[in-house]
Amino acid sequence: MQLPYSGQLEIRHLARLFEKMSECYKLFWFQAIVEQVNAGNNCPTYNELLDNMIADAWYMVSEYKLNLGPADALENLVHYVYGLSGLKSGEKKETILKFLKTCGDKEFLKRKKILILNVPYRLQAPFMPGFRGKEWDVPPGELVAKINRQERLMYYFLEFSGLQTRILVQPEWEKYFLENQLIIRGWIQYHMILYLQKRNPSVPGISSKLYPPQTRKLEKVKKFWRAVIEIQPVADIYAGQILTAKDMAIDHFIPWSYVAHDELWNLNPTTKSVNSQKGSGLPAWEQYFNNLCQMEYQSYQAVWKHEKIHTEFDKCLKEHVNSMEIQHKLYRKGLTQGEFGQCLEEILSPVYYSALNMGFERWELKAKNKN
Repeated sequence: MQLPYSGQLEIRHLARLFEKMSECYKLFWFQAIVEQVNAGNNCPTYNELLDNMIADAWYMVSEYKLNLGPADALENLVHYVYGLSGLKSGEKKETILKFLKTCGDKEFLKRKKILILNVPYRLQAPFMPGFRGKEWDVPPGELVAKINRQERLMYYFLEFSGLQTRILVQPEWEKYFLENQLIIRGWIQYHMILYLQKRNPSVPGISSKLYPPQTRKLEKVKKFWRAVIEIQPVADIYAGQILTAKDMAIDHFIPWSYVAHDELWNLNPTTKSVNSQKGSGLPAWEQYFNNLCQMEYQSYQAVWKHEKIHTEFDKCLKEHVNSMEIQHKLYRKGLTQGEFGQCLEEILSPVYYSALNMGFERWELKAKNKN
């Protein structure tokens, strides 16, 4: 992906920011700088940039369980803050930033300082080809002074003061970031996706997991299941409760935060209260999969018996079954319950156990909610 040309700036050096990157810090640090500039702050503190880094990594780590790197300090810090704060995995960014700004926890501050050991200085290494090896291995205050003597950098350091140190983005770079913010944001996203795919090779939908979870568009699925419920009783697979159209919610059996899609074969109706309790939990396979099979086969039979249900199913098929192979394998006419269950297991089980290996916790409905 090519960056916009500038006759005044060293764009070739900017394009090399993420070369030979073994950790994620450069990506998040530079993204935080661009976000601060776009918000009108060309002189952010280390603290402001680090808080943005934590907030930007929050959803990837706490909601989507992505791996940022072996023993990654940013990932570990997000886990620590998540446990410390009591904030939700899908919390709004402004709420996360508000907590971080006022958090005085000593361990939090200690872990925060680890993130500024190298990245504020080494990010601009492509702009300083004369810096080699041991020239970097000096105390931070001395390193800041050396870097400030270099020419044509993106930013320079004001008086060094630990987490309160400020960087000053140069006016010409500030203008470049503002004028090309959409392209630069896309460029960062591109490199973020490449990095995360390398660290999470078995995880689907990486590009959908950079930002907070969005509201799912499941109206066609709801209409399909409402049509089924109107004609025959359907029991929730977790509580055994007969569902009503009024109290129905659509559940991703394997959480959306892992699969990052709304495929029909992973969707089932449940009650709103059960759906809320389940959240991003991974249902205990041995307890709930057979129930899921029964429900899905029940709806499969209804598709071929009732024209109204078939009409709603066809609408779902176009948007929520994107694999022609699965369409033919799972939804062709004439399957026995055993054949249908075997096909569904072949589709779901590899994805399920991959999610389990990624750290999604097994979930069972609490007894008090059962009817």
